[in-house]
Amino acid sequence: MSAAATKSKTIKGQTGDWDIVIGMEVHAQVLSNSKLFSGASTTFGAEPNSQVSFVDAGMPGMLPVINEKCVEQAVRTGLGLKAHINLTSVFDRKNYFYPYLPSGYQLSEYKSPIVGEGEVFIDLKDEQVRVGIERLHLEQDAGKSLHDQHPDNSFVDLNRSGIALMEIVTKPHMRTSEEAAAFLKKLRAIVRYLGTCDGNMDEGSMRADVNVSVCKAGGYDRFMQTGDFKHLGTRCEIKNVNSMRFIAQAVEYEARRQIEIIENGGTIKQETRLFDSRQGETRSMRSKEEAHDYRYFPDPDLLPLVLEQAWVDGIKATLPELPDEKRARFIKAGLSAYDASVLVAERETADYFEAMVAGGADAKSAANWLNNEYFGRLNKAGLAITEGPVTAKANAEIVKMVAEQLISGKIAKDVLDIEWEEKTGDPRGRIVEARGLKQVTDTGAIDAAIEQVIAANPDKVEEVKLKPKLAAWFVGQVMKASGGKANPAAVNAALKKRLNLPDEG
Repeated sequence: MSAAATKSKTIKGQTGDWDIVIGMEVHAQVLSNSKLFSGASTTFGAEPNSQVSFVDAGMPGMLPVINEKCVEQAVRTGLGLKAHINLTSVFDRKNYFYPYLPSGYQLSEYKSPIVGEGEVFIDLKDEQVRVGIERLHLEQDAGKSLHDQHPDNSFVDLNRSGIALMEIVTKPHMRTSEEAAAFLKKLRAIVRYLGTCDGNMDEGSMRADVNVSVCKAGGYDRFMQTGDFKHLGTRCEIKNVNSMRFIAQAVEYEARRQIEIIENGGTIKQETRLFDSRQGETRSMRSKEEAHDYRYFPDPDLLPLVLEQAWVDGIKATLPELPDEKRARFIKAGLSAYDASVLVAERETADYFEAMVAGGADAKSAANWLNNEYFGRLNKAGLAITEGPVTAKANAEIVKMVAEQLISGKIAKDVLDIEWEEKTGDPRGRIVEARGLKQVTDTGAIDAAIEQVIAANPDKVEEVKLKPKLAAWFVGQVMKASGGKANPAAVNAALKKRLNLPDEG
């Protein structure tokens, strides 16, 4: 881990400083057409209990058959996490009783997961933090109880029963709420780049259990040096948090809650909690289960899952360029680290940017245009980049026209607004040329506009001779007189010559 990642990060309490320690278990739904052990559909939003096979319903005598696509997606994700792929893994029965678990057990890899240790790097404003991945294992989802359909009865929907999940378990390497939220954002980006999970958190296809503990300042560093968990505090698990914002809020609240209890002489109980987003607080659900509570044992209906190294290597050869590699390439092309991080956060955004560059726009200019102009319009309209009305080709053409000094930066914004509304697909021909918006570079026209402004403001002429910086006011007036079409650099040069002003610097 880098020095930046291990620097002190503490929170102040009444009795001194405290370390927050955060680990995460992320459940990511595997992107596949059918479930982990049956051929039932995984389509979201179907009528309750309309996508349930006999296997999913726990009918006696029904034998599971593993879905090869789900295995491939898990391996693909593990490779994207720079993790070790275990060629042999085993499915266990995790035994517990809930109405939405008809078989009375969940099939999950416990002691022998398909993916071992890996890592994810998260990019914060001032540092890069490495978060270790402990493991990734496959398991089947359970159904869900519905308590709001009837005033007196609860119902069970088994559509999710048997859907393949990847449980991605981190090491306790996160120290702040910002890091926790940034980790989930980065992980979501990785699986979306890989095409192994759609990351739609509002649909439940990605959700996180967040483990939070606190210890006196210095405890985390001792843990990192020794690997001994005795240096850390008792952890509480916050279940099923489904947004980055809620993760940050839950961590902040839970850390403060634990510190207050300890400083008042109490002790932290290891338990499972939920986050109430309306109240902005965590609440107790139940005592935290241990592994022995589930009575794990290898599933007798499933043989160990054995993979061939050549098959794994074949998957590795098809991996796309992932966010970290793409970010490094963008920085090498001249972008700032911040701009590069923004552009690679979503694969669709990176693809749009690269389409602009392929269309002839300068990389740095394209990034500035997207970050400063186009993204703001998208955010205001509540649109994703794939839903925006201006194509990458059209935006590239606008950026190119500014670079060619065919239009000014101000006119470029107007052209973008017109293209947004009219969707011409040809801003150069059908907007700039058709409407006469080309930048005025004719020195005669510029000189005439300057004379007009000077004649109307003789007092300002005398003032600018004493304060040359006031020339900017004259530039603005000339630009206004030209309807924004005059070339600002040409105006500035002509004004300095006409007013006999010294060059800056």
